[in-house]
Amino acid sequence: MSYKWNYQPPTHEQTEAAKELSKELGLSPILCKLLLERGINSATEAKRFFRPQLHELHDPFLMNDMDIAVERLNAAMGKKERIMVYGDYDVDGTTAVALVYKFLQQFYSNIDYYIPDRYNEGYGVSVKGVDYAYETGVKLIIVLDCGIKAVDEIAYAKEKGIDFIICDHHVPDDILPPAVAILNAKREDSTYPYPHLSGCGVGFKFMQAFAQNNGIEFNQLTPLLDLVAVSIASDIVPIMGENRVLTYHGLKQLNSNPSVGLKAIIDVCGLAEKDITVSDIVFKIGPRINASGRIQNGKEAVDLLIEKDFSIALEKSNQINQYNETRKDLDKSMTEEANHIVDQLEGLADRRSIVLFNENWHKGVIGIVASRLTEIYYRPAVVLTRTDDMATGSARSVSGFDVYKAIEYCRDLLENFGGHTYAAGLSMKADNVPEFTRRFEKFVSEHILPDQTSAIINIDAVLDFRDITPKFFADLKKFNPFGPDNHKPIFCTYHVYDYGTSKVVGREQEHIKLELVDNKSNNVMNGIAFGQSSQARYIKTKRSFDICYTIEENTHKQGEVQLQIEDIKPSE
Repeated sequence: MSYKWNYQPPTHEQTEAAKELSKELGLSPILCKLLLERGINSATEAKRFFRPQLHELHDPFLMNDMDIAVERLNAAMGKKERIMVYGDYDVDGTTAVALVYKFLQQFYSNIDYYIPDRYNEGYGVSVKGVDYAYETGVKLIIVLDCGIKAVDEIAYAKEKGIDFIICDHHVPDDILPPAVAILNAKREDSTYPYPHLSGCGVGFKFMQAFAQNNGIEFNQLTPLLDLVAVSIASDIVPIMGENRVLTYHGLKQLNSNPSVGLKAIIDVCGLAEKDITVSDIVFKIGPRINASGRIQNGKEAVDLLIEKDFSIALEKSNQINQYNETRKDLDKSMTEEANHIVDQLEGLADRRSIVLFNENWHKGVIGIVASRLTEIYYRPAVVLTRTDDMATGSARSVSGFDVYKAIEYCRDLLENFGGHTYAAGLSMKADNVPEFTRRFEKFVSEHILPDQTSAIINIDAVLDFRDITPKFFADLKKFNPFGPDNHKPIFCTYHVYDYGTSKVVGREQEHIKLELVDNKSNNVMNGIAFGQSSQARYIKTKRSFDICYTIEENTHKQGEVQLQIEDIKPSE
């Protein structure tokens, strides 16, 4: 992989502003520049950023319809109506259902939960789900992480005497469903100060409002924050503003006192002794919860997340881990197939997007394959499979490009679609795939910027090794939790040399374990370069090279700093 490094040296004004803030905070000017880039301009704002407080969460009643939603829930409980908590089969949906169900169950017993089957019902509110609710005497459905486009299905439920409260975070259409209340900060008329909540985050706000209205102490909600953190990290929503507060405290909960179900997953992932971060959720916890909805049924994930007995939770967790192994095998074989097809595509070099349709692919893994293709080819990708006479699929995007808008441009060809900037789902008649491919490509090629289609590493600052002191690293850690809008900083150091002890490691000798020095200090820095063993020969020539990297804690030696090398280039 050949990366282009993008580094913009700070202007004189930026340098001066960083120095000023540095005096105020006692932080390195380099880190102060990063704060300024995040819109943090004063010591007060920095304090709030480094130590987010739960009392900074917005008043949930600022969200449109929240008062109506709480009123309807109170009425249902007062009349002893049967309530169903309904949600999508992915991580965000299943954590949201688990959160609302767990919380309400403490105060009310006539309550059930439902996750639609990915294969028989597809995404969102299904007629089958509504029929099941009707047959079991449900009068109120709280739907989470979907529902904003279910106009017909909710109208059908209304005819059957079932009310809906929608808690969603996907972009609404012009026509909203006939629900009693619609909690969605992306509504055109939204008055809520923060638009980027996850689906589970909206569910949490609803429960916060319900608690407030019924005199329930906020501290009864805090045990649920581990679920919110898992949803925010997995759904790739921005980790600034309210989401930062929720993730910060959710990670605290996850590390100190996770729920029984999440503890079982943590054990199965081998994270029990580790300080869990956002990337552990993204790469280990989230995929396992997701695997249940991809391979079997998302209901199993909720069963696990609400489980109270640890030994049963462990059993369920091991089962879900098996699904994840199956998912990995499918993912690997489908990605290989997809790569083979892409290689055969005519005029690939001129295309700005990739659309693949294979009737036999497994529906549960197409989103992952789309992600892989965007990583390999740096283009928005749509991967479709066949369900009956429909082509259904997932779209993923490259950094900075809104794939939802590209799909919306083709809406007259689609039966259904939904999502956000970087990920979306869609379905269409199989006959429409060629025209969709053409039109999607047209939109992407007209709107994508040149630097969005190549592998670019954005570098935040240039460091010498002497800059990386224990204090610098301790202050850098305060920027956690990292995620969209608060990415982990990438640094660069020019003219470094092998200390003479670097070596190739890994089962297939694919990684390099590095010991490096630069020409500014005597500090020997440890580093690891995953999958970059092809550079080992150059490193051993004793010539200088440039590196860009993130700064991590060595998991085997606590307190010791390790550079995770993103890329290596010979020095010019």
